[in-house]
Amino acid sequence: MAKTDRVLELLEALQDRPSASGPELAARLRVDVRTLRRDVVSLRDLGIPVEAERGRGGGYRLRPGYRMPPLMLTTAEATTVALGLIGARHDGLDAGSALAKIRRVLPGGVRAQVEALEQTLAFTRPGRAAAPPGGESVLALADAARRGRRVRARYTASDGAESERELSPYGLVAHAGRWYVPAHDHARETERALRADRFGAVRLGGPGRPPPAGFDPVAFVSRTLARVPWAHAVEVVLHEPAERARERFPPTLAELEPAGEHTVLHMRAESLDWVAGLLAGAGCGFEVRAPDGLRASVRALAERLQAGAGNASRKRSASAASPST
Repeated sequence: MAKTDRVLELLEALQDRPSASGPELAARLRVDVRTLRRDVVSLRDLGIPVEAERGRGGGYRLRPGYRMPPLMLTTAEATTVALGLIGARHDGLDAGSALAKIRRVLPGGVRAQVEALEQTLAFTRPGRAAAPPGGESVLALADAARRGRRVRARYTASDGAESERELSPYGLVAHAGRWYVPAHDHARETERALRADRFGAVRLGGPGRPPPAGFDPVAFVSRTLARVPWAHAVEVVLHEPAERARERFPPTLAELEPAGEHTVLHMRAESLDWVAGLLAGAGCGFEVRAPDGLRASVRALAERLQAGAGNASRKRSASAASPST
């Protein structure tokens, strides 16, 4: 745990209870008593009156009557912060403790309104299985990207294999509950998009490698996700221009290649039946180039849709022919 985070956690602990012994606080912060004493000094240097009670049963406490000043947010600002944290929690991020801290320091009237919002807000979509990155790691990666520095870190691949990586991060990109780090991998001498939640401790290094000219982190991560090696490589000609095709197929899903009035779609997928449904819902004509199995999935879907339309038509005809009572 970084010292700043630890000192803030110590302050939270002192606010939660009137008095706590040194060993109790050290155990909560997962440090030794000597480190705890230094953190108490850090709080005092910030002007927070932490008092030490000596003797048996003594400990640390905030000066009686001391309260942290309220967080001065307008009602609109408090609503915005609360909405962001509630939405983040719904999407699987660990935002509960941050929301509790915001509630604690809001003025009474605004706090009651924020609590009402939290209790009554509902979502039409289900929560997302997010993979939030570690706070210290993501801050270190962002700092390295901004300053053009290298980093060294342990990285766990999707198959569980761990390796030591030396990287030049180019930024951070969030997509569908996951954070990605586009970076130059110095051991492999290539650009990679790595999952931020799979990084271990990040150590700052020397000058990094600058990104290629015109490098777009979002476009790079989108292309990488569209090329994930699922079971089937799909190539389809869409009978519409690329600008219209982009409205139906996001770059994280497929790569689109302009071809005059048409567009060639390239993507990978695990289920050809799913691809057939995706193409059917696109609202344009198309021609399957590969694989052959996709043609069979499209035909099967067309037969099911035609059968469903025929059944509905027969029911309407039967209903119209029935004598009225």
